[in-house]
Amino acid sequence: MSRVGKNPVAIPAGVTIDLRGQHLKAKGKRGELELMVHDDVSVARDGDMLVFKPRTDSRRARTQWGTARNLASNLVKGVSDGFTINLEITGVGYRAQADAKLLKLQLGYSHDVEVAIPAGIQIKAVKPTEVEITGSDRQKVGQLAAEIRSLRPPEPYKGKGIRYSTEKIRRKEGKKK
Repeated sequence: MSRVGKNPVAIPAGVTIDLRGQHLKAKGKRGELELMVHDDVSVARDGDMLVFKPRTDSRRARTQWGTARNLASNLVKGVSDGFTINLEITGVGYRAQADAKLLKLQLGYSHDVEVAIPAGIQIKAVKPTEVEITGSDRQKVGQLAAEIRSLRPPEPYKGKGIRYSTEKIRRKEGKKK
């Protein structure tokens, strides 16, 4: 039995849910998102809750049960509160500048690296060494953060590179004489 799937998804005030068959649409102050729930999982609205149940007792239905519930939970949280990921840039001369459509990064290469900002996502350079990525779609925010981090991942000797603010880098000892 799925421990995640058993929990219903609470719908906060200010969020409207439109449920037509397997198509789930959420609308809130941060925008509008859609989700197509897998056919092996049934969705029902129970007051201000969304309840998920597997249609059959197959392994696939049980795995999709928890997945569908979490996707719907992320959908509801995204349109009400949104998601934020903070990146920290460490290194001499490493810095970031954010415009409305472009993030310019100086990462020790011979050229500046420019990253286009997709629609629905906002990027703020809080400090020259701190970047904040915000959006309503959790997958898009996480994917963009991972792509930016992969431009210069942190290295274990000096700790230079781009890392998540919650990430801990295991440092290694350098060469000995």
